[in-house]
Amino acid sequence: MFHTEHPEIAKLLLTGNFGIERETLRVKEDGRMSHLPHPFNPDNSHIVRDFCENQVEINTSVKTSTQEVFNELKSHHEEILDILSKLPEKETVWLSSNPPFIENEEDIPVAKFFGKSSDKTAYREYLSNKYGRYKMAFSGIHFNYSFSGNLLRKNFEIETGITIEKGKETPQYRQHCDNLYLNLAENSLKYAWIIVALTAASPLLDGSFFASGAKNTTLFSGMSSVRCSELGYWNFFVPTLDYSSINNYADSIERYVKQGLISAPSELYYPIRLKPKGKNLLSTLRLSGINHIELRSIDLNPLTEYGININDIDFFQLFLTYIASTPYKKLSENDQVQAVQNIKSAAHFDIINTKILYPMQRALSIKDAVFEFLDKMQCFFSQIDTGENQHIFDVIDFQRKKFSDPENFNYARLVLKKYSGDFAQKTLKESILNRERNV
Repeated sequence: MFHTEHPEIAKLLLTGNFGIERETLRVKEDGRMSHLPHPFNPDNSHIVRDFCENQVEINTSVKTSTQEVFNELKSHHEEILDILSKLPEKETVWLSSNPPFIENEEDIPVAKFFGKSSDKTAYREYLSNKYGRYKMAFSGIHFNYSFSGNLLRKNFEIETGITIEKGKETPQYRQHCDNLYLNLAENSLKYAWIIVALTAASPLLDGSFFASGAKNTTLFSGMSSVRCSELGYWNFFVPTLDYSSINNYADSIERYVKQGLISAPSELYYPIRLKPKGKNLLSTLRLSGINHIELRSIDLNPLTEYGININDIDFFQLFLTYIASTPYKKLSENDQVQAVQNIKSAAHFDIINTKILYPMQRALSIKDAVFEFLDKMQCFFSQIDTGENQHIFDVIDFQRKKFSDPENFNYARLVLKKYSGDFAQKTLKESILNRERNV
Protein backbone atom coordinates (compact mmCIF):
# COMPACT_ATOMS: atom_id res chain seq x y z
CA MET A 1 0.00 0.00 0.00
CA PHE A 2 1.04 3.62 -0.41
CA HIS A 3 2.61 5.31 2.62
CA THR A 4 0.39 8.36 2.47
CA GLU A 5 1.53 9.54 5.89
CA HIS A 6 4.74 10.61 4.14
CA PRO A 7 4.38 14.15 2.61
CA GLU A 8 6.28 13.23 -0.57
CA ILE A 9 3.94 10.32 -1.21
CA ALA A 10 0.93 12.55 -0.61
CA LYS A 11 2.14 15.03 -3.22
CA LEU A 12 2.79 12.27 -5.77
CA LEU A 13 -0.35 10.27 -4.99
CA LEU A 14 -2.38 11.50 -7.95
CA THR A 15 0.38 11.22 -10.53
CA GLY A 16 -0.24 8.45 -13.02
CA ASN A 17 -0.92 7.37 -16.59
CA PHE A 18 -4.32 7.10 -18.23
CA GLY A 19 -5.72 5.21 -21.19
CA ILE A 20 -9.27 4.69 -22.45
CA GLU A 21 -10.78 2.07 -24.74
CA ARG A 22 -14.24 2.92 -26.05
CA GLU A 23 -16.45 0.64 -28.14
CA THR A 24 -19.39 1.83 -30.23
CA LEU A 25 -21.52 0.36 -33.01
CA ARG A 26 -21.71 1.93 -36.46
CA VAL A 27 -25.28 2.46 -37.65
CA LYS A 28 -26.88 3.77 -40.81
CA GLU A 29 -29.28 6.70 -40.81
CA ASP A 30 -32.27 4.33 -40.90
CA GLY A 31 -31.18 2.95 -37.52
CA ARG A 32 -29.94 -0.40 -38.74
CA MET A 33 -26.45 -1.64 -38.03
CA SER A 34 -23.92 -1.10 -40.79
CA HIS A 35 -22.76 -4.05 -42.88
CA LEU A 36 -20.02 -1.99 -44.53
CA PRO A 37 -16.45 -3.20 -43.89
CA HIS A 38 -14.37 -1.18 -41.43
CA PRO A 39 -13.98 2.15 -43.30
CA PHE A 40 -10.96 3.42 -41.35
CA ASN A 41 -7.24 3.28 -42.06
CA PRO A 42 -6.13 -0.27 -41.11
CA ASP A 43 -2.77 1.11 -39.96
CA ASN A 44 -4.40 3.43 -37.41
CA SER A 45 -3.91 1.62 -34.10
CA HIS A 46 -6.17 4.10 -32.31
CA ILE A 47 -9.30 3.26 -34.34
CA VAL A 48 -9.83 -0.49 -34.63
CA ARG A 49 -12.54 -3.16 -34.57
CA ASP A 50 -13.68 -5.13 -31.56
CA PHE A 51 -15.87 -8.24 -31.89
CA CYS A 52 -17.89 -7.31 -34.95
CA GLU A 53 -17.01 -5.55 -38.17
CA ASN A 54 -19.34 -2.67 -37.35
CA GLN A 55 -18.04 -2.20 -33.80
CA VAL A 56 -15.44 0.54 -33.82
CA GLU A 57 -13.07 0.82 -30.87
CA ILE A 58 -11.00 3.83 -29.85
CA ASN A 59 -7.72 3.09 -28.08
CA THR A 60 -6.13 6.25 -26.77
CA SER A 61 -2.41 6.57 -26.23
CA VAL A 62 -1.08 6.81 -22.68
CA LYS A 63 -1.61 10.24 -21.13
CA THR A 64 -0.61 11.76 -17.79
CA SER A 65 -3.88 13.55 -16.98
CA THR A 66 -7.61 12.99 -17.30
CA GLN A 67 -7.94 16.10 -19.46
CA GLU A 68 -5.30 14.87 -21.90
CA VAL A 69 -6.87 11.45 -22.30
CA PHE A 70 -10.33 12.99 -22.62
CA ASN A 71 -9.05 15.37 -25.32
CA GLU A 72 -7.57 12.47 -27.29
CA LEU A 73 -10.81 10.51 -27.00
CA LYS A 74 -12.63 13.57 -28.33
CA SER A 75 -10.21 13.90 -31.25
CA HIS A 76 -10.62 10.27 -32.33
CA HIS A 77 -14.40 10.53 -31.91
CA GLU A 78 -14.49 13.53 -34.24
CA GLU A 79 -12.25 11.78 -36.77
CA ILE A 80 -14.55 8.74 -36.80
CA LEU A 81 -17.66 10.84 -37.31
CA ASP A 82 -16.02 12.89 -40.05
CA ILE A 83 -15.20 9.70 -42.00
CA LEU A 84 -18.67 8.23 -41.42
CA SER A 85 -20.35 11.45 -42.59
CA LYS A 86 -18.52 11.24 -45.94
CA LEU A 87 -19.51 7.68 -46.80
CA PRO A 88 -21.83 7.26 -49.81
CA GLU A 89 -24.45 6.05 -47.34
CA LYS A 90 -23.86 8.12 -44.21
CA GLU A 91 -23.34 6.42 -40.88
CA THR A 92 -22.90 7.49 -37.28
CA VAL A 93 -21.91 5.88 -33.99
CA TRP A 94 -24.59 4.49 -31.69
CA LEU A 95 -24.52 6.31 -28.34
CA SER A 96 -25.88 3.53 -26.12
CA SER A 97 -24.17 0.46 -24.68
CA ASN A 98 -27.27 -1.49 -25.73
CA PRO A 99 -27.56 -2.23 -29.46
CA PRO A 100 -30.23 -0.89 -31.85
CA PHE A 101 -32.74 -3.02 -33.72
CA ILE A 102 -31.29 -6.44 -34.57
CA GLU A 103 -32.84 -8.39 -37.44
CA ASN A 104 -30.85 -11.56 -36.71
CA GLU A 105 -27.31 -12.66 -35.91
CA GLU A 106 -26.17 -11.76 -39.43
CA ASP A 107 -26.84 -8.14 -38.45
CA ILE A 108 -23.79 -8.49 -36.20
CA PRO A 109 -21.05 -9.44 -38.70
CA VAL A 110 -17.93 -10.93 -37.14
CA ALA A 111 -14.86 -8.76 -37.78
CA LYS A 112 -12.88 -10.05 -40.75
CA PHE A 113 -9.11 -10.35 -40.51
CA PHE A 114 -6.88 -11.92 -43.15
CA GLY A 115 -3.46 -13.45 -43.58
CA LYS A 116 -1.42 -13.69 -40.38
CA SER A 117 -4.33 -12.13 -38.45
CA SER A 118 -6.98 -14.58 -39.64
CA ASP A 119 -6.89 -16.32 -36.25
CA LYS A 120 -8.62 -13.22 -34.84
CA THR A 121 -11.65 -13.96 -37.00
CA ALA A 122 -11.56 -17.64 -36.05
CA TYR A 123 -11.55 -16.64 -32.37
CA ARG A 124 -14.55 -14.36 -32.90
CA GLU A 125 -16.42 -17.14 -34.68
CA TYR A 126 -15.76 -19.36 -31.67
CA LEU A 127 -17.17 -16.68 -29.34
CA SER A 128 -20.14 -16.25 -31.66
CA ASN A 129 -20.96 -19.96 -31.50
CA LYS A 130 -20.49 -20.14 -27.73
CA TYR A 131 -22.19 -16.98 -26.47
CA GLY A 132 -24.25 -15.81 -29.42
CA ARG A 133 -23.66 -12.57 -31.26
CA TYR A 134 -26.36 -10.57 -29.50
CA LYS A 135 -24.35 -10.28 -26.30
CA MET A 136 -21.25 -9.43 -28.31
CA ALA A 137 -23.10 -6.36 -29.60
CA PHE A 138 -22.97 -4.71 -26.17
CA SER A 139 -20.48 -1.84 -26.11
CA GLY A 140 -18.72 -0.10 -23.26
CA ILE A 141 -15.63 1.59 -21.93
CA HIS A 142 -12.46 0.24 -20.36
CA PHE A 143 -10.31 2.46 -18.14
CA ASN A 144 -6.58 1.74 -17.92
CA TYR A 145 -4.40 3.24 -15.22
CA SER A 146 -0.87 2.99 -13.88
CA PHE A 147 0.73 4.84 -11.01
CA SER A 148 3.64 7.08 -11.96
CA GLY A 149 7.16 5.75 -11.71
CA ASN A 150 8.05 8.58 -9.35
CA LEU A 151 5.30 7.53 -6.94
CA LEU A 152 6.22 3.85 -7.09
CA ARG A 153 9.95 4.49 -6.65
CA LYS A 154 9.42 6.85 -3.70
CA ASN A 155 7.05 4.38 -2.04
CA PHE A 156 9.63 1.60 -2.48
CA GLU A 157 12.33 3.81 -0.99
CA ILE A 158 10.22 4.62 2.08
CA GLU A 159 9.31 0.98 2.58
CA THR A 160 12.79 -0.52 2.10
CA GLY A 161 15.27 2.32 2.56
CA ILE A 162 16.68 1.52 -0.91
CA THR A 163 16.86 4.30 -3.50
CA ILE A 164 15.96 3.30 -7.06
CA GLU A 165 16.91 5.50 -10.01
CA LYS A 166 14.71 5.67 -13.07
CA GLY A 167 15.81 3.06 -15.60
CA LYS A 168 17.68 1.04 -12.98
CA GLU A 169 14.79 -0.92 -11.49
CA THR A 170 15.85 -4.08 -9.65
CA PRO A 171 14.01 -7.43 -9.31
CA GLN A 172 13.17 -6.44 -5.73
CA TYR A 173 11.59 -3.20 -6.95
CA ARG A 174 9.72 -5.06 -9.71
CA GLN A 175 8.28 -7.47 -7.16
CA HIS A 176 7.27 -4.54 -4.95
CA CYS A 177 5.31 -3.00 -7.83
CA ASP A 178 3.74 -6.32 -8.85
CA ASN A 179 2.61 -6.97 -5.29
CA LEU A 180 1.07 -3.51 -5.05
CA TYR A 181 -0.95 -4.08 -8.24
CA LEU A 182 -1.92 -7.62 -7.22
CA ASN A 183 -3.20 -6.37 -3.87
CA LEU A 184 -4.96 -3.52 -5.61
CA ALA A 185 -6.73 -5.83 -8.07
CA GLU A 186 -7.89 -8.17 -5.31
CA ASN A 187 -9.18 -5.43 -3.03
CA SER A 188 -10.66 -3.43 -5.93
CA LEU A 189 -12.74 -6.48 -6.80
CA LYS A 190 -14.48 -6.20 -3.43
CA TYR A 191 -15.62 -2.67 -4.26
CA ALA A 192 -15.87 -2.84 -8.07
CA TRP A 193 -19.66 -2.84 -7.75
CA ILE A 194 -19.50 0.94 -7.15
CA ILE A 195 -18.08 1.54 -10.63
CA VAL A 196 -21.21 -0.08 -12.07
CA ALA A 197 -23.56 1.70 -9.67
CA LEU A 198 -22.11 5.11 -10.56
CA THR A 199 -21.77 4.70 -14.34
CA ALA A 200 -24.70 2.44 -15.30
CA ALA A 201 -26.54 4.14 -18.16
CA SER A 202 -28.31 1.45 -20.21
CA PRO A 203 -31.72 0.61 -18.72
CA LEU A 204 -33.57 0.35 -22.06
CA LEU A 205 -33.42 -2.16 -24.91
CA ASP A 206 -35.00 -2.55 -28.29
CA GLY A 207 -37.41 -5.50 -28.14
CA SER A 208 -35.58 -7.27 -30.95
CA PHE A 209 -32.81 -8.17 -28.48
CA PHE A 210 -35.19 -10.71 -26.94
CA ALA A 211 -37.73 -11.38 -29.71
CA SER A 212 -36.60 -11.64 -33.31
CA GLY A 213 -38.17 -8.96 -35.49
CA ALA A 214 -39.70 -6.97 -32.61
CA LYS A 215 -38.47 -3.70 -34.09
CA ASN A 216 -38.98 -0.39 -32.26
CA THR A 217 -40.54 -1.86 -29.15
CA THR A 218 -38.88 -0.43 -26.09
CA LEU A 219 -38.22 -2.66 -23.12
CA PHE A 220 -37.21 -1.61 -19.62
CA SER A 221 -35.10 -4.47 -18.33
CA GLY A 222 -35.30 -3.61 -14.63
CA MET A 223 -31.56 -3.01 -14.82
CA SER A 224 -29.55 0.19 -14.85
CA SER A 225 -26.91 -1.59 -16.93
CA VAL A 226 -27.95 -4.63 -18.94
CA ARG A 227 -24.39 -5.53 -20.02
CA CYS A 228 -23.15 -5.59 -16.40
CA SER A 229 -26.16 -7.48 -15.07
CA GLU A 230 -26.95 -11.20 -15.08
CA LEU A 231 -28.24 -10.66 -18.64
CA GLY A 232 -24.92 -9.35 -19.86
CA TYR A 233 -21.35 -10.14 -20.74
CA TRP A 234 -20.17 -12.95 -18.42
CA ASN A 235 -18.59 -16.39 -18.62
CA PHE A 236 -20.69 -19.47 -17.86
CA PHE A 237 -18.83 -19.87 -14.55
CA VAL A 238 -17.55 -17.53 -11.84
CA PRO A 239 -13.74 -17.53 -11.83
CA THR A 240 -11.65 -17.11 -8.70
CA LEU A 241 -8.05 -15.94 -9.04
CA ASP A 242 -4.88 -16.30 -6.99
CA TYR A 243 -3.35 -12.89 -6.26
CA SER A 244 -0.47 -14.16 -4.09
CA SER A 245 2.15 -13.70 -6.83
CA ILE A 246 2.36 -12.82 -10.50
CA ASN A 247 3.03 -16.44 -11.45
CA ASN A 248 0.16 -17.74 -9.32
CA TYR A 249 -2.14 -15.10 -10.81
CA ALA A 250 -1.23 -16.19 -14.34
CA ASP A 251 -1.53 -19.88 -13.37
CA SER A 252 -5.01 -19.32 -11.95
CA ILE A 253 -6.17 -17.88 -15.28
CA GLU A 254 -4.44 -20.57 -17.34
CA ARG A 255 -6.13 -23.34 -15.36
CA TYR A 256 -9.48 -22.33 -16.86
CA VAL A 257 -7.94 -22.70 -20.33
CA LYS A 258 -6.56 -26.14 -19.40
CA GLN A 259 -9.97 -27.15 -18.03
CA GLY A 260 -11.57 -26.14 -21.33
CA LEU A 261 -13.83 -23.54 -19.72
CA ILE A 262 -12.31 -20.81 -21.89
CA SER A 263 -10.16 -21.04 -25.01
CA ALA A 264 -7.74 -18.23 -24.11
CA PRO A 265 -7.10 -15.78 -21.25
CA SER A 266 -8.80 -13.03 -23.28
CA GLU A 267 -12.08 -14.95 -22.93
CA LEU A 268 -12.08 -14.41 -19.18
CA TYR A 269 -14.77 -11.74 -18.90
CA TYR A 270 -13.65 -10.31 -15.61
CA PRO A 271 -14.35 -6.77 -14.33
CA ILE A 272 -10.69 -6.09 -13.47
CA ARG A 273 -7.58 -7.11 -15.36
CA LEU A 274 -3.87 -6.75 -14.68
CA LYS A 275 -1.92 -6.10 -17.87
CA PRO A 276 1.72 -5.92 -18.95
CA LYS A 277 3.30 -3.30 -21.14
CA GLY A 278 3.02 -4.22 -24.81
CA LYS A 279 1.16 -7.26 -26.06
CA ASN A 280 -1.41 -8.50 -23.55
CA LEU A 281 -0.15 -12.04 -22.96
CA LEU A 282 0.27 -13.95 -19.72
CA SER A 283 3.80 -14.85 -20.81
CA THR A 284 4.60 -11.14 -21.10
CA LEU A 285 3.02 -10.52 -17.71
CA ARG A 286 5.20 -13.19 -16.11
CA LEU A 287 8.36 -11.92 -17.80
CA SER A 288 8.05 -8.14 -17.51
CA GLY A 289 5.58 -7.72 -14.66
CA ILE A 290 2.43 -5.66 -14.26
CA ASN A 291 2.29 -2.33 -16.05
CA HIS A 292 -1.27 -1.21 -15.36
CA ILE A 293 -4.73 -2.15 -14.14
CA GLU A 294 -7.92 -2.12 -16.23
CA LEU A 295 -11.50 -1.43 -15.09
CA ARG A 296 -13.93 -2.96 -17.59
CA SER A 297 -17.49 -2.49 -16.27
CA ILE A 298 -18.27 1.02 -17.54
CA ASP A 299 -21.29 1.84 -19.69
CA LEU A 300 -21.31 4.27 -22.56
CA ASN A 301 -23.03 7.39 -21.30
CA PRO A 302 -25.52 8.54 -24.00
CA LEU A 303 -26.08 11.77 -22.09
CA THR A 304 -22.57 12.93 -22.97
CA GLU A 305 -21.03 13.83 -26.29
CA TYR A 306 -18.10 11.40 -26.20
CA GLY A 307 -19.55 8.52 -24.18
CA ILE A 308 -18.03 9.41 -20.82
CA ASN A 309 -18.04 12.27 -18.32
CA ILE A 310 -14.58 13.55 -17.37
CA ASN A 311 -15.66 13.60 -13.71
CA ASP A 312 -16.07 9.83 -13.91
CA ILE A 313 -12.55 9.42 -15.30
CA ASP A 314 -11.31 11.46 -12.33
CA PHE A 315 -13.26 9.20 -9.99
CA PHE A 316 -11.74 6.01 -11.42
CA GLN A 317 -8.29 7.36 -10.57
CA LEU A 318 -9.41 8.30 -7.05
CA PHE A 319 -11.01 4.89 -6.58
CA LEU A 320 -7.84 3.00 -7.49
CA THR A 321 -5.62 5.36 -5.51
CA TYR A 322 -7.80 5.04 -2.43
CA ILE A 323 -7.85 1.23 -2.58
CA ALA A 324 -4.07 1.13 -3.13
CA SER A 325 -3.59 3.30 -0.02
CA THR A 326 -5.62 1.17 2.38
CA PRO A 327 -4.51 -2.04 4.15
CA TYR A 328 -4.60 -5.16 2.02
CA LYS A 329 -7.15 -7.83 2.95
CA LYS A 330 -7.11 -11.19 1.24
CA LEU A 331 -10.42 -12.31 -0.24
CA SER A 332 -11.45 -15.93 0.10
CA GLU A 333 -12.81 -17.73 -2.95
CA ASN A 334 -16.31 -17.25 -1.53
CA ASP A 335 -15.59 -13.52 -1.11
CA GLN A 336 -14.50 -13.31 -4.75
CA VAL A 337 -17.66 -15.04 -5.93
CA GLN A 338 -19.76 -12.67 -3.82
CA ALA A 339 -17.83 -9.67 -5.18
CA VAL A 340 -18.79 -10.66 -8.72
CA GLN A 341 -22.40 -11.10 -7.64
CA ASN A 342 -22.29 -7.62 -6.08
CA ILE A 343 -21.24 -6.20 -9.45
CA LYS A 344 -24.26 -7.85 -11.08
CA SER A 345 -26.48 -6.62 -8.23
CA ALA A 346 -25.19 -3.04 -8.64
CA ALA A 347 -26.51 -3.15 -12.21
CA HIS A 348 -30.10 -3.32 -10.90
CA PHE A 349 -32.31 -0.25 -11.20
CA ASP A 350 -33.82 -0.65 -7.72
CA ILE A 351 -31.21 0.99 -5.48
CA ILE A 352 -33.24 0.56 -2.28
CA ASN A 353 -34.20 -3.11 -2.22
CA THR A 354 -31.21 -4.56 -4.08
CA LYS A 355 -28.42 -5.44 -1.67
CA ILE A 356 -24.65 -5.36 -1.70
CA LEU A 357 -23.37 -8.20 0.49
CA TYR A 358 -19.99 -7.93 2.18
CA PRO A 359 -18.05 -10.66 4.03
CA MET A 360 -19.56 -11.69 7.36
CA GLN A 361 -23.02 -11.32 5.75
CA ARG A 362 -23.20 -7.55 6.19
CA ALA A 363 -25.79 -6.33 3.68
CA LEU A 364 -26.51 -2.77 2.56
CA SER A 365 -28.81 -1.37 -0.08
CA ILE A 366 -27.00 -0.12 -3.19
CA LYS A 367 -27.79 3.45 -2.14
CA ASP A 368 -26.48 3.05 1.43
CA ALA A 369 -23.41 1.16 0.22
CA VAL A 370 -22.58 3.99 -2.20
CA PHE A 371 -22.85 6.60 0.54
CA GLU A 372 -20.77 4.52 2.95
CA PHE A 373 -17.99 4.02 0.41
CA LEU A 374 -17.90 7.66 -0.71
CA ASP A 375 -17.87 8.88 2.92
CA LYS A 376 -14.90 6.63 3.70
CA MET A 377 -13.11 7.81 0.58
CA GLN A 378 -13.66 11.46 1.46
CA CYS A 379 -12.50 10.89 5.05
CA PHE A 380 -9.32 9.26 3.74
CA PHE A 381 -8.43 12.08 1.37
CA SER A 382 -9.26 14.75 3.96
CA GLN A 383 -6.46 13.42 6.16
CA ILE A 384 -3.69 13.91 3.61
CA ASP A 385 -2.53 16.92 1.60
CA THR A 386 -2.38 15.97 -2.05
CA GLY A 387 -2.41 19.57 -3.21
CA GLU A 388 -5.67 18.78 -5.05
CA ASN A 389 -8.05 18.17 -2.17
CA GLN A 390 -10.78 20.56 -3.27
CA HIS A 391 -10.90 18.94 -6.70
CA ILE A 392 -11.08 15.52 -5.03
CA PHE A 393 -14.03 16.59 -2.87
CA ASP A 394 -15.78 18.06 -5.93
CA VAL A 395 -15.41 14.76 -7.79
CA ILE A 396 -16.74 12.77 -4.84
CA ASP A 397 -19.65 15.19 -4.43
CA PHE A 398 -20.47 14.77 -8.13
CA GLN A 399 -20.76 11.00 -7.56
CA ARG A 400 -22.75 11.41 -4.34
CA LYS A 401 -25.42 13.48 -6.11
CA LYS A 402 -26.22 10.50 -8.35
CA PHE A 403 -27.80 8.87 -5.29
CA SER A 404 -28.76 11.83 -3.09
CA ASP A 405 -30.68 13.37 -6.01
CA PRO A 406 -31.12 10.46 -8.45
CA GLU A 407 -33.88 12.02 -10.55
CA ASN A 408 -31.54 14.81 -11.64
CA PHE A 409 -28.09 13.18 -11.56
CA ASN A 410 -28.38 9.38 -11.82
CA TYR A 411 -27.48 8.38 -15.38
CA ALA A 412 -29.80 5.38 -15.63
CA ARG A 413 -32.80 7.37 -14.42
CA LEU A 414 -32.03 10.25 -16.74
CA VAL A 415 -31.67 7.87 -19.69
CA LEU A 416 -34.94 6.15 -18.78
CA LYS A 417 -36.69 9.51 -18.68
CA LYS A 418 -35.18 10.77 -21.95
CA TYR A 419 -35.35 7.63 -24.11
CA SER A 420 -38.42 5.73 -22.85
CA GLY A 421 -41.26 5.17 -25.30
CA ASP A 422 -39.03 4.85 -28.35
CA PHE A 423 -35.51 3.88 -27.34
CA ALA A 424 -34.23 3.03 -30.81
CA GLN A 425 -35.56 6.07 -32.68
CA LYS A 426 -34.64 8.54 -29.94
CA THR A 427 -31.13 7.11 -29.64
CA LEU A 428 -30.76 7.24 -33.42
CA LYS A 429 -31.83 10.89 -33.47
CA GLU A 430 -29.33 11.79 -30.73
CA SER A 431 -26.59 9.78 -32.46
CA ILE A 432 -27.12 11.68 -35.73
CA LEU A 433 -27.20 15.02 -33.89
CA ASN A 434 -23.96 14.04 -32.17
CA ARG A 435 -22.37 13.48 -35.58
CA GLU A 436 -23.63 16.80 -36.90
CA ARG A 437 -22.19 18.64 -33.90
CA ASN A 438 -18.79 17.09 -34.38
CA VAL A 439 -18.17 17.40 -38.13
